[in-house]
Amino acid sequence: MATPVILDTDIGFDVDDVWALVFLLQCPELDVKLITTTTGDTWYRAAIVAKLLTIAGRTDIPIGIGIPLDYSAPTHETWLGDFQLSEYAGVVIEDGIGALCETVHNSQEPVSLIGIGPLPNIAAALSRSPTITDNARFIGMHGSLRRGYLGAPKPMREYNVKQHALSARAVFQAPWEKVITPLDTCGIIALTGERFQQVNQSQNPLTRAALENHFGWAEAVRDWPLLQQLDMSQQSSILYDAVAIYLAFSDAFLEMERLPIVVTEDGKTLIDPSGDMVSCATEWRDQAAFLDLLVARLL
Repeated sequence: MATPVILDTDIGFDVDDVWALVFLLQCPELDVKLITTTTGDTWYRAAIVAKLLTIAGRTDIPIGIGIPLDYSAPTHETWLGDFQLSEYAGVVIEDGIGALCETVHNSQEPVSLIGIGPLPNIAAALSRSPTITDNARFIGMHGSLRRGYLGAPKPMREYNVKQHALSARAVFQAPWEKVITPLDTCGIIALTGERFQQVNQSQNPLTRAALENHFGWAEAVRDWPLLQQLDMSQQSSILYDAVAIYLAFSDAFLEMERLPIVVTEDGKTLIDPSGDMVSCATEWRDQAAFLDLLVARLL
């Protein structure tokens, strides 16, 4: 039986959320019950989700509008075009936090709540209905324990945590099972070489949509310092969030450690005896096998 999941995403800034959603929709192990959008312009983010779900033929999936905190550049506007959220044939719920709580409470099976953005929505859901922890586990793309971005040899403050550190702290302290891919493992994942070319030649409409987002995003953020070193016509961006999707149904290709994790007020994720226990993907057991699986699903 497929695992019921809720995806909480800040899609519409870094393109890795698009790749993660496309991957998720092509994983038969996972049954998507709800997608919520977090931070920034959450209506714009919801429109991107709606257009992707429409292409996928998955308008059965409801979309919940999350808390609109902060500003981030709408780097997917070109792909979104004149598509309006009102065109979505499925259900759009303005109270995304309420929808999240209700979906968890009404599920006959425990829900895997996948967070691939900052965590105000999930922290708000915990505040509104603390007992969601009785029927859900948290899976996140969060933190940096021993390595930083692009495999840097020291930990860094990771964006999804530091952007709203107190929300992340609330989620990490909640009494539910917690599983994360920190930068240690997700920060080095990209499709390059033959794998990228295979995906780039795919005629799968959903994968074509991901590629259109990829190339449009690369043009929109061409001034980002990191991209000065990379040729986006020959590879994907770093696909941080895809690893969190994988962890919702398997950890076979990863080395997992149960570690006590503390989130500091300034957004660090520290291994500390005073912390709550978290299952952390700290090393790859078979990175190539994961990339091959990702390509197979995208094709």
